[in-house]
This record gives sequence, C-alpha cells and structure tokens, in this order.
Amino acid sequence: MKLYKISLLTLGAALTFTACDGMDDMVYEGGSLTTEQMNETVAAVSERVDATFSGMYNMMGEASSVFTSSSRADDFGFIMAAISLSLEGGDAFGADNGYNWFSTASELSDRNPDYANPYIRYKVPYNQLGMANDVINQIGEDTEVKEAQYKVAQAKALRAFDYLSLAPYFQGSYETCKDKPCIPVLTAGVDYANNPRATVAEVYEVILQDLTWAIEHLEGFKRTSKHMVDLNVAYGLRARANLYMGNWAEAAADAAKAMEGYTPAAINEVNKPAFCRIDEHNWIWGILITEDMGSSYGYRTSASWTSAFTGNGYGPATDNVPQINKILYDKIPSTDVRKGWWLDENLHSPNLEGVQWITDGVVMAEGDAIATYQDANGDKGPYAPYTNVKFGMKTGAGSVTNANDWPLMRVEEMILIQAEGLLKSGDEAQARTVLENFVKTYRDPSYNSNASGRSLADEIWFQRRVELWMEGFSVVDTRRLNKPFVRFHLGADGKPAPTNVPAAFMFNIKADDPWLNMRFPTTETDTNAGIVNNEGGSQPVSEQNPELKDGVTD
Repeated sequence: MKLYKISLLTLGAALTFTACDGMDDMVYEGGSLTTEQMNETVAAVSERVDATFSGMYNMMGEASSVFTSSSRADDFGFIMAAISLSLEGGDAFGADNGYNWFSTASELSDRNPDYANPYIRYKVPYNQLGMANDVINQIGEDTEVKEAQYKVAQAKALRAFDYLSLAPYFQGSYETCKDKPCIPVLTAGVDYANNPRATVAEVYEVILQDLTWAIEHLEGFKRTSKHMVDLNVAYGLRARANLYMGNWAEAAADAAKAMEGYTPAAINEVNKPAFCRIDEHNWIWGILITEDMGSSYGYRTSASWTSAFTGNGYGPATDNVPQINKILYDKIPSTDVRKGWWLDENLHSPNLEGVQWITDGVVMAEGDAIATYQDANGDKGPYAPYTNVKFGMKTGAGSVTNANDWPLMRVEEMILIQAEGLLKSGDEAQARTVLENFVKTYRDPSYNSNASGRSLADEIWFQRRVELWMEGFSVVDTRRLNKPFVRFHLGADGKPAPTNVPAAFMFNIKADDPWLNMRFPTTETDTNAGIVNNEGGSQPVSEQNPELKDGVTD
C-alpha cells in the first residue's frame, strides 16, 4: 500500500517579490494621491501581484503542488482532496489491492499525522490561503479602483473556500461543536509560531465576512473563464457556508442567487459519460486542465483516478476506478437516468451505448464491451460491477491525455441546497416543489418524492449522495447532518449482507466518533506551539457497528 510517510516540510513559506521601480518612484503629496498617481500606483501593484493572483488559481489542480520534488500519483491539489473525501464516506471506494494510493482514505488510517495524504489535504488550502492573503495585503481592501477590488474580492472568496476545505473535517458539525476548537485562522499580524485553533464559530465568522465582502465587490465583474470566481460562485460558496452552519433561509436565498443564469444538465446530456468539461453549461465553477497539463501530469489528474475511459490512467490499470456502494446503487430507481452512471451487476450501463474506445484511430471496443475490454499493454483491465461510468473523457474514450476538468460547483448542488434550506426554514411545500421539479425534469420523469418512504430531509440527502457522487461532499454532508457513516448492512441471518465493499473498508462509524476528526500534520504541531491536536477514537475495523442505519440506505 502507498502509505508513505512525509518528510517534515515548512508550511506556508512566504513568497517574495521584486520591488517594482514604479512603486519606488511614487511621490506622495500632502498625504494623498492624485487620480493620476493612484492609477500609477494601481498599475505598479498590479505588476507585482499578477503572478501571485494567477498562481492562486493555477494551483487548484496542479500536479506535485505539495511534494514538488516527487511525482506522487496522489498529489494534485483540490481534486485529490475531493477524491479523498469521497472515498472516506460510505458511498464510494477503490480496490484493496496494494496499488491504491487512496486506501488511507477508504480505511480511515489518514488520521495518522505523518501520512502524506492528509498532509497534502491540509497544506494545499493553506498554500492557496497564503497567496490570497498576499493579494489582499498588497492591493489593500480600501482600494477604490474597480479592477483592483475585483482581485481582492476573488482572493477573499478563495480564502473562504480554503477555510471551507478544512473546517468541516477538523471538528464536528456547527450545530453540535460551534464553540469547540477547529483550525488556525491566518489573520494580519498573527504569530505563526503560536497560533491556536479558532473555534468553529470563529472560523465561519471569517468565512461569512470574506464572502459577504466578495459579493458586495464582484457586482459587474465579467470573468474570462469559469475557473475564476465571479458573483455566482461567491453566492454559491456562501450558500454552502450557511448550509453547513444551519442558516437555512440564508442558504436557500444564496443558492437562488448562485444559480441565476444556469440550468441543470438535461437527461439527454447525462445519459452518457460526462462531467469532464468546464464548459458544460451546468457548471458554475471548475478547475481547468489543459491538454498540455494533462499530458505532463500523467497519473496526477482526475481522469487518471475517476474515469473509466482513460487509456493511460492509474485507476483503469490497477482496478481502482471508483465504484458505488451497492447499498446506495440499489436505492436508485430504474427510471432514473443516473442509474446508468454505474455498471450494474452484469456490467451493463445504458450510458455506454454508442461510446467507442479508440486507440491510435482504431475502435477497440464499443458499448458494454468497454467494461470487459483489456488493453494489451496492461493500461486497462476489465471492470467490476458497480464501477462508475459517470466521468467521461474530454479527449475521448481511450485517450491517453488526462485533460479532464473538475467540477467545483454545479447548479444541481445549488438546487439541492435551496430545497434543504427551504425545508429546514419551515417551507416544506416549496422545498418539495423545488426538489420534484429538478428530479422529474432533469433526472427521472417518474419521480415522486414520497415514493421512497424517507423523510423529505433524508430524501434530499439521498439526492445529494447520488447527484454529487465522488465530487467531494460525502464526508461534510454526513457530519453536518450528524449521521453515522454506513457502508454495510446485516442480512436476515445476522451476517453481513452481500456487498461489493472490500472487507478492509467494510465498517460503520458512529456520528460522534472522535476518530472522524482529522489530525494536524506533525509539521504543523512542530512549528505552531498553539496547536492542541485532535485525539480519541481508533481506526475502524472490519464489520464494526453493523447495527447502524442512516435513513437513506436502510
């Protein structure tokens, strides 16, 4: 297993910049700047900050973004974190075969502070957060120049995103733990050598402040690519934050603003492999991976790990293309187009119809035959039942260029936030209408929200688990809802029911188990005396807590 320990690295090394001559030559008259001087100042700051501003975005899915001197197959920024957080939950897993770099997530051994997987997931947000702070500090929040304000607003939104990428995993839900220690907040003048953990409530206060400032200052901004933050993204991030906090009405209102101008992917758009292009009209925000990046990054890409259609991917070559847990798959109605996002027990998916696996211009397999096709070079083996075919290939099935983009925010997520926010703020009728309109129009024409017998709250969670599968929401949803992690059930004979979950990953975890809290990397506790690490609980063992139920897969 790839459980390599990390070398202790210095966290958050400061970036240095060469002073711009234009800044050094500025003359201040009477303690203020003329309009001309202000414009010159902004131009000089812009020259200085441009590299940091661009880098703040470029690192989102960058390969070897943490271990710069190596080519770890699991070191590729926020995409890697989303995959890890999906595999930690109950609904997705890879193989237990000694080749799975993400096995630490699936077995929850990633609470070890010396393992690389949790270190990458900790360091990437703080690296980006540091760059965002550089942008904000160099330009200044008090700038009156619109273009400069846009940069600060984007940096603040990304800083909030960084905190949202950490806070839900180092402490329990906001509802139960808002006064407990969470993560360090990097404020101006902070003593990095002694920076204690802020409480959950304090971290979310910073998040809301940043996003509110961003929303107020992004009005009128037109981005050149969906990899950048704009007003919709800022509203969407605040919708997430309010959802995690239990500010239900606010979450619903922000989600409605975030989805303005966007429509969900239609049935005839998701009845085939997709979720790989940033220009898909239902994506609000994403990580852009160019063909040059895909070619040079190799295995350190989302395509390599999540797509069943890459001709040069780690997942297809090692039987590690993610599978859905059978207990969730079995709950998806046959009339729902999303049932085809995975192979069934007979290796069939209607979504494979017409799909061709092409190597060097030659069609090697088509349709369901893709599931059993084996590449002569060992770059693709046969797939197991319940393997996902959700994530297509931007460059075509069989392509060796792993240039898939990654969704950070889709309009479908905002619709489901709106439905949950409406329900929990007291408007059940409108919540049901929002949910049914979405599912019946875009996923399952036969849908009835009452048919499953679940509560409406659990039905919305079910829809999130299916719709957003493998996109990084599994752990945060389970924890904020104070639900247990359920990966297997008992059969009528009192033994584990038939499952496709590997034995090493087949366990259930109670909602309040302290093992669920991430541990701070040793490099952080060694350099920051203010950190008191999480503790308690123990690594789960196979078949533990068989009695647990989650209200969705029961």
